[in-house]
Amino acid sequence: MSTIEERKYWLAWSQISGIGPILLQRLHQHFGKLENAWKASPAELRKIEGFGFQTLEKVVQQRSRINPEQLLIQHQQINPNFWTPADLEYPQLLREIPTPPAILYYRGEVDLQENSGKKPLVGIVGTRKPTEYGIKWTRQISTALAKNGFTVVSGMAEGIDTESHTAAMKAGGRTIAVVGTGVDVIYPVKNKDLYQQILKSGIVISEYPAKTTPNRTHFPRRNRIIAGLSRAVLVMEAGTKSGALITATYANEFCRDVYALPGRVDDEPSQGCLKLISQGAGLINQQLNELLIMLGAIPQIDVETPLFNSVPLSQPTQTKLETPKPETPKPETPKPETPKPETPKLETPKLEPELQKVIDILTVESLPFDFIVQKTGMDAGLVSSSLLQLELMGLVSQLPGMRYQKI
Repeated sequence: MSTIEERKYWLAWSQISGIGPILLQRLHQHFGKLENAWKASPAELRKIEGFGFQTLEKVVQQRSRINPEQLLIQHQQINPNFWTPADLEYPQLLREIPTPPAILYYRGEVDLQENSGKKPLVGIVGTRKPTEYGIKWTRQISTALAKNGFTVVSGMAEGIDTESHTAAMKAGGRTIAVVGTGVDVIYPVKNKDLYQQILKSGIVISEYPAKTTPNRTHFPRRNRIIAGLSRAVLVMEAGTKSGALITATYANEFCRDVYALPGRVDDEPSQGCLKLISQGAGLINQQLNELLIMLGAIPQIDVETPLFNSVPLSQPTQTKLETPKPETPKPETPKPETPKPETPKLETPKLEPELQKVIDILTVESLPFDFIVQKTGMDAGLVSSSLLQLELMGLVSQLPGMRYQKI
C-alpha cells in the first residue's frame, strides 16, 4: 500500500472518539495496516486490549459515517501540511514513544535532517515566571546549543519557553515550537512576533488541527511531544507544580536524558529542579562545554529505522538515568531492632473534581490507562493530565505499559 493510501486510514481512525495514540498503536501492531483494522469486524477488534463494548459501539457507529478517501481530501483543504506515521518525513524519534501522534500538523520551514534524527534536538522547558537567574542561564544555554548545531525545542509559552526560542534564533539557530492549539492559532497572543520569527527560523507543530483554540487539557499532552522529539530535556526553573515537571516525567518515561538547573533551596522556582536532581537528573553547571559534550555524546539513532517501529512499546531504546547506588556495606553482626513508631497517615488533600474522579477509580492494583478512561467517562487528554498531576502530588504511581495504581 502506498504512503498516501495508508495515511488516509491514520487520519480516519484519529477522527473516532475514544481512539487515542495507544489504541492506534495496538491496532497497527495487530493488523499490520490500519486499512485492515478499518475493515475489521467488531469481533476481530474485540480481541485487542482496550476495545470494550463502549469503544466498539463508537467505532461501529462512527466508522460507517466516514469515507477515508473523501476525509483526506477535505482535511487537506484546511490542513495542507501534516505527517502521519505512514509518512517517511514523520519525526523518527517520535516513533519510539508509546503514544506518537496519529496526525502531526506543521507550519514553517521543515528541516528533514531534524526529522530523520541526523540533527539533534534538545528540549528546554520551565516556568512561565522565571527569575533573572533563570532567564540568564536559559539565554546562555540556548545560545550555546544553537551555535553548536542543536535545534532547540520548546512550547512557545511565556517565560522560559519564550527565552529559549528567542535566544536560539538570535544565535542563528533553528527552533521548534510545540503548541497546544492549531498551528494557525497564536497563543499567548503577546507572542505574535515570536510566532512569526519561528516560522522563518524553524517550525510550529501540533497534534491539533487548524483553528483549535487553547484548552487546558491540551498542554500537558503536548509536553509528551516536546519530550518525544528531543534527545534530552533541560529544565531551567520549575516550581513544584510546574508543567515542566510533566515534560521531565515524559522524558524519563521515554528514556531521554533529563538535566536540571540548580537553584537556592528557599526559591520556589527552583524546587522542581532540585527535586529532579535528587531523583537522578543531570546537573547543569557553569561548565557549559561539559553539558555540550554530554549532549553530543548521545548516540545517533539508526536512520534506517523501518517506517513503523517494530520494537515492542515496553522496550526502551535508550537507558534511563538512575541515581547512583551507594556501595553495599560489609555485613555486620545483626543488632536487635528497635521498634519504630508508626508514621501517622497523611490525609489526602482536597482535590479538584476531575482529579478526585480519577483517583476514585484507582486501586492498589494497577489498572490500564484505557480502562481508567472508560470507567471515568472523561476525555483521554483530561485523564492523562489528571494522572500526571496526581503522580506529581505523590498520590499515584505509573507502571510499565501505561498502567497506574494508587499509592
